Amino acid sequence: MTNLDIIIVIAYMVGILAIGILAGYRKNTSSEQFFLAGKSLRWPIIGAALFTANISTIHLVGLAADGYRIGFVVGNFEWMATFTLIILGLIFVPFYLRSNITTLPEFLEKRYSPTPRMIMAVITVISALLIHIGISIYAGAMVFLYFFGIPVVWSVLGIALVAATYTIVGGLRAIVVTDAIQAGLLLAGAITLTVFAILALPDKGIHTLAELKAAVQPDQMSMLHSFRNPETGRLNEYSWVSVLLGYPILGIWYWCTDQTIVQKTLGARSMRDGQLGAVFAGGLKILPLFLMVLPGVLGYVLFHDLIEQPNDTLLVMIQELLPTGVKGLLAAGLLAAVMSTVESALNSTATVVAEDIVKRVRPQTSDRSLVTIGRVTAVIVVILAILWSPYGGKFASIFEAINKIPMMFAPAITCVFLFGIFWRRGTKEAAVTTLIFGLVVGVAYFLVDLPLVGETRLVADTWGIPFMQVGWWLFCLCSVVYVVTSLMTPAPTQAHVDALHWEPPMRALFGSRITGLTDPRAVSIGLLVLMAVLYAWFS
Repeated sequence: MTNLDIIIVIAYMVGILAIGILAGYRKNTSSEQFFLAGKSLRWPIIGAALFTANISTIHLVGLAADGYRIGFVVGNFEWMATFTLIILGLIFVPFYLRSNITTLPEFLEKRYSPTPRMIMAVITVISALLIHIGISIYAGAMVFLYFFGIPVVWSVLGIALVAATYTIVGGLRAIVVTDAIQAGLLLAGAITLTVFAILALPDKGIHTLAELKAAVQPDQMSMLHSFRNPETGRLNEYSWVSVLLGYPILGIWYWCTDQTIVQKTLGARSMRDGQLGAVFAGGLKILPLFLMVLPGVLGYVLFHDLIEQPNDTLLVMIQELLPTGVKGLLAAGLLAAVMSTVESALNSTATVVAEDIVKRVRPQTSDRSLVTIGRVTAVIVVILAILWSPYGGKFASIFEAINKIPMMFAPAITCVFLFGIFWRRGTKEAAVTTLIFGLVVGVAYFLVDLPLVGETRLVADTWGIPFMQVGWWLFCLCSVVYVVTSLMTPAPTQAHVDALHWEPPMRALFGSRITGLTDPRAVSIGLLVLMAVLYAWFS
């Protein structure tokens, strides 16, 4: 990094801090303004905020690493998100907004009872701490270490301080404004690196797509992998079966029930804005395959002799391909990706603790006190995330970390939400039992496959079960527990269910005529057709 690059990075950090504070600060901020931006968000802002809250440095570094390591198949995590975002927009958003909720745990109380709400609140805070904040900060620290030689501990502190400051001061409005800026910078940086990598291919004697396919590893440019590895006979980690069965469990938890993500739609100005924002984000999720996974594949062709470990792929490419000044802009883009995820997670944990725990225990807590409690919560959570962040190095890749950690709780949460919406017979006892059962089994799985002791992963290495398929089987177990417990306990009263003013889920899709091309259902159909064409082309 030259002095110019360093100046660009510092200017970005200072600028985004100032913009966030100016956009969000209000002298007498209400809880609705702090947590939900006063319910004033339009669909383009919601879509961009959903995208950038998801795309962190974990994705930029991790997708390039796995593109280098295994290829296009990891892009299924991005493209399958398109389908779950359509589910969010067409099915979940109407239920959430009609229920007039502030948090996702609050939804569980309305559907079941206060106990599932408290359990979900605790899980939400822990997941944000471990995944969205802790691992994201670790990924950002790796960027600082590689480019500037700054020790990880100081990098972690610096990133956390900037993101936490404007989030604590400005709330959700500060987040969505800075996210819009960071989305543009992030995409511009990814496009720039991809273009430079393509332009470098002729130096390696590659001038056509056929020559590129010949230079990569087998199946590195295929979206679908076989069920078993033909060489080892073991189940493929990202086979089409693993993706088809496992991703919906992760995807519905993440995109449809995780407070960090869904909170953007809860701040929508209208139902249409919330739905279109989710579908718009689904369209944006097509891009990472071409802008984040493809560079990793190109990195294998260009620099496999320089890349010592997959997580270095993106950083080596930046160092080798980009000119002075552009390096600084892309480094700023990497930091933008870190902060967009950290800020969203901090705001969601602040919301959950204030609304689902404190307000539940002490209903008389004033509105101003709730905002203060939310800000204090953000400080505590970011400190704990800093302490956890170094464990990001325990995983094969950073991207694997953010998909493996949720297996502790995603199957149980997905089960409870899906049955809660689609099956009126589900009971409060079933929700509590399923959440506790799923969490106990999930934590046990995580500890033996981290591994907490030693280097051998029991489930993945000894039993040969990919973590994506583990998610599916855990979901099946949770479903059995939920159904059996529901049938053994008294059914909820019709008055209780009707009080939520829900329509049957399918009526939200087919109960009225499509009003035009901008109807969320029409846009979703167009997006589904596009995804079918893309999968046919790249399989």
